[in-house]
Amino acid sequence: MSLLTTSSQTVGPYVKIGFTSLAVDHLAPDGVTGERVTIRGVVVDGDGKPVNDGVAETWQANAHGKYPHPEDAQDKPVERDFRGFGRILTDDKGGFRFTTIKPGRVPGPGGTLQAPHLVVTVFMRGLLKHLITRLYFPDEPANADDPVLKLVPAERRSTLIAKRSSTDKGSLEWNVILQGQEETVFFDY
Repeated sequence: MSLLTTSSQTVGPYVKIGFTSLAVDHLAPDGVTGERVTIRGVVVDGDGKPVNDGVAETWQANAHGKYPHPEDAQDKPVERDFRGFGRILTDDKGGFRFTTIKPGRVPGPGGTLQAPHLVVTVFMRGLLKHLITRLYFPDEPANADDPVLKLVPAERRSTLIAKRSSTDKGSLEWNVILQGQEETVFFDY
């Protein structure tokens, strides 16, 4: 018997079966400081069809700009109940919804500060390699100076910035478009 790594496989077709019990869509319980926000959206494939077996994992700092991870050595407050991590499954129509707080600014390359953002990893049936992107907040002055966002061509940045919901005050809308026109910007790793 060999213990060598086998070739890559896709994550499906049993994404929901494997992840349902691990879903975390409420990242900031009561008592965690920060501006509360609900984020809603849809994941669509290259044909514009909803992805009903997708998973989005999110990672973010707390409102003070500190990650809940031992390698974040910043001298900033830690909030015991803040998870910083979410795992959100898409529904039958490709929709997703989660609640969190707007993160604080974190250090970036060369001592710069990054704008408040969430790192988002997307998994779904048929992907051999997961996708990594970011979600930024609308009307955020720091977006103009974010070192990562500035690497994205100006005409594509809007795919990374959520929009205020026209139907639900306090909510943001952010869609993940996997291919085609208005494709979300994904980062190499």
